[in-house]
Amino acid sequence: MSGFQEVNFDGLIGPTHNYAGLALGNLAAAENAGDVSNPRAAALQGLIKMRAVMDLGLVQGFLPPQSRPHLHTLRGLGFSGTDKQIISAAVTHSPGLLANVYSASCMWTANAATVAPSLDTQDGRVHFTPANLARNFHRAIEPDQTALALKHIFADPSFFVHHPPLPGGIHFGDEGAANHGRLAASHAAPGVHLFVYGEDGDRFPARQKLAASQAVARSHGLAGDKTVYVQQSKAALDAGAFHNDVVGVANEQVLFLHEQSFENREAAYAAIRAAAPNVQIVEASSDDVSLQDAVGSYLFNSQLLTLPDGTQALILPTESAENPRVKAFLDKMIAGNGPIASVHFLNVRESMRNGGGPACLRLRVVLSDSELSAVDQNFILSAEKIDKLEAWVRDHYRDRLSPDDLRDPDFMDEAFGALDALTQLLGMGSFYDFQN
Repeated sequence: MSGFQEVNFDGLIGPTHNYAGLALGNLAAAENAGDVSNPRAAALQGLIKMRAVMDLGLVQGFLPPQSRPHLHTLRGLGFSGTDKQIISAAVTHSPGLLANVYSASCMWTANAATVAPSLDTQDGRVHFTPANLARNFHRAIEPDQTALALKHIFADPSFFVHHPPLPGGIHFGDEGAANHGRLAASHAAPGVHLFVYGEDGDRFPARQKLAASQAVARSHGLAGDKTVYVQQSKAALDAGAFHNDVVGVANEQVLFLHEQSFENREAAYAAIRAAAPNVQIVEASSDDVSLQDAVGSYLFNSQLLTLPDGTQALILPTESAENPRVKAFLDKMIAGNGPIASVHFLNVRESMRNGGGPACLRLRVVLSDSELSAVDQNFILSAEKIDKLEAWVRDHYRDRLSPDDLRDPDFMDEAFGALDALTQLLGMGSFYDFQN
């Protein structure tokens, strides 16, 4: 059997990154709604994070931005004419739509899909199901382009299987890998899949439905005794943990989470331990870290990575270092010689101000050597390729973008021009609708 490793595919942040506060339950997005954003800094911060993961000795991939503004949505809502006429008509008749069709939220690829490695599926292939993201309009327009990108990057049917997004709207609401984790002795060993679903809280609705998680597991051919379904706590949901990855993350044998992550903590831990007896649960108590601190710092929205030497490391936002209670917990955890050996703080502040930390920005895909070779190598990074992407960002991205800027039809040409240049840089051909 060829070797296996986990590859992180980060979302390359698009040129229309803005603060519109569109997602109910995302406290950071609501707090910064209407502020001026910096798309250039956002994209460069994302690329710096990707480079940092590579510098740790890991393979790093990326997904391209989606086409924004999403004119297909506006046409479907009755706007007609040339592209610029459509934007102008939306400004006049339904200006609230613009923020939705310009949203760069596809940057958070933890919501792109749920992935099952070939080690765990009945047919021995890697399975992908794009998330339908049915709860929020600006995200519900993503799945078709997500599916297109995944099929483009993971194209070989002998290795990869692509399922359609789940039907049924919010009744089968699916938010992808942000509510899914895999526990295994190593990335090269068969694993247990942990699906976390929600029930509506008193303040905020749940986005991930149990029926959706069950449907994805069925489609991927996962064994019943290697699949665990756990309800997220309503307290966490109402505190602003709109996805489970805001309060917990799994990697190999380690489950790192807040003690209030699950609605029935003891029953959840028992079910997880029954399926994955070797799991090591690293828990932060409410006395050490409140739910408010966890959500504000995104302590658990970190990338938990296995390094080439076999140790595990956390990639955290700088906000975690700036919170004294969170920093004290991390210092104590590292000093305790537990399974997490090191922490690394990175500035992803532009993403954080919209409610997305390091874990939100990546989709984890466990691949064998042969499967990795079958991936479109244009989307596997090298230092040289990051240099080129950084230069592309500096050439095409604004350093400030206000909500009012979205009303200018010329900004559409600017955004499309950036994406057109990206397809030329990567040799993608006519990948976007506006290029056809």
